[in-house]
Amino acid sequence: MDSQELSEYIEFLDVEKGLAQNTLEAYKRDLGEFEDFCISREIQSLNNVTRNDLNGFILWLHDEKLSPSSVIRKIASLRGFFKWLCANEYIKTNPALTIEQPKIPKRLPKVVSVHEIEEILNQDLSKIQSVILELLYGCGLRVSELVNLKVTDINIKAKYLECTGKGSKERIVPIGKKAIAALKKYLPKRTFTVNKFHIETARLLIDEDGRELTRQDIYNFISEQGKKIHKHISPHTLRHSFATHLIENGADLRVVQELLGHSDVSTTQLYTHISKKRLKEVYFAINN
Repeated sequence: MDSQELSEYIEFLDVEKGLAQNTLEAYKRDLGEFEDFCISREIQSLNNVTRNDLNGFILWLHDEKLSPSSVIRKIASLRGFFKWLCANEYIKTNPALTIEQPKIPKRLPKVVSVHEIEEILNQDLSKIQSVILELLYGCGLRVSELVNLKVTDINIKAKYLECTGKGSKERIVPIGKKAIAALKKYLPKRTFTVNKFHIETARLLIDEDGRELTRQDIYNFISEQGKKIHKHISPHTLRHSFATHLIENGADLRVVQELLGHSDVSTTQLYTHISKKRLKEVYFAINN
């Protein structure tokens, strides 16, 4: 199996589709696994891949005890890759054409209560920890949006921030009083650190040694906070909770959709952990 076509496909996804770096890495991993599978079966060319080979790969994925969502994503990666190969005449026929894409069961997201949020926020937190929590919960940011946030993206005077979400979509998010207070305490500390270590970085979040915080840093910190309320939580749990608490307090579903950066309101409906009756009331109220 030629790696050149795989590299060209990833470049196509990057340049022409404009996919995020994390998404590109997922495609590389998924298709890299398929490449290893082909090597194990001594399949030398993509033109030699058959529907039976693809079925064998899918069975192997299930044998690996992967989650349904992981299997579905990997199948989608294969379907997209072979469609591109056929369209660009690298292969004569598309063996993935008749593979059905299984539907992932929709699950209501995990949330934490307002009381539990307050319990976390009322701890003895460092300045940067307060900022992390306030921007994840108070603004509903994704972890990738948070770690890529620049100082210049924040307008404290106007009380809003600009962030770049999925698909490189930019949006404006209001900043609440508590988040502004946390930022005002943290920013002088950040300036001191930047000057101390002579750092040239636009990133908002840097630790005391001047190192830019990573997604994993944020995940680890939030996971530790979850232990204090005896729950397994992630940064996305705080985003779910942000949406849930807004709608439970009567916020317009379309407004929450804009704040979260969702392209489809149905995604916002899934993120909100409220009764179906309440969802219907809000949805039909804004569409009549």
